[in-house]
Amino acid sequence: MAEQKKNPRQRKPRYTADRGIAGAYEGETVTRRRLFEGGAQAAGGVAVAAFGLPALGFALGPMFEDQLEDTFQDVGPVEDFNTEDYVPKVITLVPETAEAGKTTIYVRKTVPASEQETEEQKLDARNEDQPYVAISTRCAHLGCPVRYVTASKRFICPCHGGVYGFQGQVDGGPPVRPLDRFYTKVERGRVLVGPRFSLNSKLERFAPRDPSNHLDGLWQYLYPSRPST
Repeated sequence: MAEQKKNPRQRKPRYTADRGIAGAYEGETVTRRRLFEGGAQAAGGVAVAAFGLPALGFALGPMFEDQLEDTFQDVGPVEDFNTEDYVPKVITLVPETAEAGKTTIYVRKTVPASEQETEEQKLDARNEDQPYVAISTRCAHLGCPVRYVTASKRFICPCHGGVYGFQGQVDGGPPVRPLDRFYTKVERGRVLVGPRFSLNSKLERFAPRDPSNHLDGLWQYLYPSRPST
C-alpha cells in the first residue's frame, strides 16, 4: 500500500492565545515582546538614518549640483609675467554676480626645467605641464584672503596667522594644505587662467576642495570636491 501523503503544514494560528503562549490576551495577534522588539528596531533605524543620511548627502550632494563651466579667462600678455615674482590679477569666479563674483589671484611664469637651480625652483617640476602658476588668494584654513609680500616672497593670511611659501606651500600657522591654484595655458601670446584645483603637501593635484579640508593620506577620500566654489 502506497505511503499516505503527509498533511500540508498547518497554518499558524492568528491569535497568540491559540498558539499556547503564556500570558497571552484574548484577541491579541502580536506578543508584547515582539512589539517591543519591532519598536526598538524601528527606533534604531530612525537613529541610523538621522546620522547616516546627512553624511551621505554631504558626500554625494556635489555630484548632483550644477557646476560652473570650465572657462578660461585672459589675464594679460606673456610679457607681463616672469619667474621671479607674482603679479596680481582679477578674475571672475561666479559670472553674473558683479563684483561679488570676482577675486584676486597671483600669477607668475613657471620656471623651465633647464633653469631650475634652487630647491624652491625645482618644486615647479611638480606641475611643469602648467606654463604659469596662478595661485588663489583664499586661505586653506578658513577662506580669508591672503596677500603676497614681495620682500619675503611669502603669502600671509591676516586672519589667523597663516604663512605660505613662494610655491603656496604651508610654512606656518593653522592652514591644512597649500593654497589652491588654477589651470593655465597660453594662446596667441596671452595668458589664460581656467578652473581651480587643490594641492596636497607634496603639491600633487586634486579636484578642488573647500578650505579646512585636508588632502594628505586618507583625508583625501573624506571630503567631496567643490568645483563651483
